[in-house]
Amino acid sequence: MSRSLPARVPRAALTASAVSLVLLTAACGGGPKAQPAADSNGSPAQPVTVTYWSSSAGAQQTADAFNKAHPNIQVKFSAVPGGPDGAAKLANAVKGGNAPDIATMDYSALPEFASGGNLEDLSATSGELVSAKFPEAVQSLVKLGGRTWAVPFDVTPLELFYRKDIFEKHGVAVPKTWEEYKAAGEKINKADPSIRITNFGGGDPAALAGLAWQAGGRWYGTEGDKWKVAVDDPASRKVAEYWNGLMASGVASKTPLWGEGEAKERSSGQVATVIGAAWTAGTFLANYPDLKGKWGIAPLPTWDGRPATGMYGGTSYIVPKGSKQTKAAAEFIRWVTTEPEAIRARLSSLKSPSSALPANPEMRAEAAKLFDASYFEGQDPYALASEAAGTIRPGWTWGPAQLQVSAAQGAAGADLVKALSEGQSAAEKAIKDRGLGLAG
Repeated sequence: MSRSLPARVPRAALTASAVSLVLLTAACGGGPKAQPAADSNGSPAQPVTVTYWSSSAGAQQTADAFNKAHPNIQVKFSAVPGGPDGAAKLANAVKGGNAPDIATMDYSALPEFASGGNLEDLSATSGELVSAKFPEAVQSLVKLGGRTWAVPFDVTPLELFYRKDIFEKHGVAVPKTWEEYKAAGEKINKADPSIRITNFGGGDPAALAGLAWQAGGRWYGTEGDKWKVAVDDPASRKVAEYWNGLMASGVASKTPLWGEGEAKERSSGQVATVIGAAWTAGTFLANYPDLKGKWGIAPLPTWDGRPATGMYGGTSYIVPKGSKQTKAAAEFIRWVTTEPEAIRARLSSLKSPSSALPANPEMRAEAAKLFDASYFEGQDPYALASEAAGTIRPGWTWGPAQLQVSAAQGAAGADLVKALSEGQSAAEKAIKDRGLGLAG
C-alpha cells in the first residue's frame, strides 16, 4: 500500500510578486506579540488556554486528546457552521475582536482572508513545519506571497466512483476519457432509461471548480500588481457545456448535489457513477451499506487520456488575526496535523467512517489502518487517493473573491455555463469593491 504522495506531485505555485503586494496589508500591525516562555517541548512554562472553532467531525475528541497530553496548553473547542456561514462568522469575530486562536478554513478562502488582514502570518511559528512535512503541491495552497498563512490538513483529489455491477451488466468499460464517459452513459441509459450516468444539478460550486481545475482552467492569476479573473475561461466553459449537454440529453440527472434526491438515486441504483474525492469513499460505507462490493474506484476521466485531476474542497488550520497565543496555537496545529495520536483520536471517535486523505504523508498510514476497505472489495481507497493526488494539475490559484464566486454560482442552479458567467461577474465586482486592483 502506498503511504505517501508519489515523487511526481506537481507544484501549483502562485505568482509571488503580485500576490505579495496584494497580501501586504495582512502582514501589517506591528512586531511579534509577546508570548509566554516555552519549555523544551514547545509547551509554555505557564498554563494557557486557546480557543478553537471548527465544523470538522471529531474536532472535540481531537482537542480532548491534545489536552490530556499537554497540561500547559488547554484547547477550548466550539463547533461552528461550515461553508460560507462559518466564514462569515469568523470574519465578523475578527472585526469584533473576539475571534478564536485557532480555526479550520477551506483552502479556497485563504487568499480572501489573508488579503483582508484577517489571518496571522504563521511563517515564524509554522513555516518550517509546512516546508518539512507537507508535499509541495499542498504547500502552495497555504504559502501565499512567500509567507505561510495556514497548515494543511487534507488533500482532496477528484476520483470516479462507479457501480461495478451496472457497468458489467451493460458491457461498459471504466472510462478513461470524458468522451468515453459520455458514451458509457448513453449506452447504459439507452438500455435502461431509469439509470443516469450521475447527478450534477448544480448547488456545489466546489465540484465545478475541481473539474475546471482538471481541465486546465485558471480562474485567478496576476498581471503586475493586479488580479486577473478568468472564471469563465475556455477550459472551464468546455466543462460547463459538457455537463449541460449531458443533463439536457437526460444522460445525467439534474438532481442537485448534496440533497435528499441525490441519496435516493445512489441508493436505488439510478446513477452509475459519482464524481467524488478522497473523502467520498467513507460516505459510501455510512450511507449505502447494502451496496458493499458494488462500488469501485477509478481515476477521474480526462480530456486527453493523460492522468490529471483537480481538488474538491480541502481544509487547513489557521490562526485568526488578533490571537495573543500564536505559539500555543501553533503547537496544537503541529500536533493535530502531524502526530498519529491526533488522527487516531479523530477517526476513532466518529460514528461514520472517514476517508479524508491527510496532507501529511506520515498521517496517512494511521488513517488507513482505521478505515474498513472491505467495502470496495480488493481496492485500497487510501492508496488510490494517494496516486490520484500525484496527478493534481499544476497552476491552479485561488483568488481573493472565491466566497462571492461560490455564492453566485450556487444561485445559478443547474445551468453551469450561467454559473461561470455569474461567478466571473461576482469576482470582478468583489475585487473592485475591495480596491485590490483588477487587470483588464
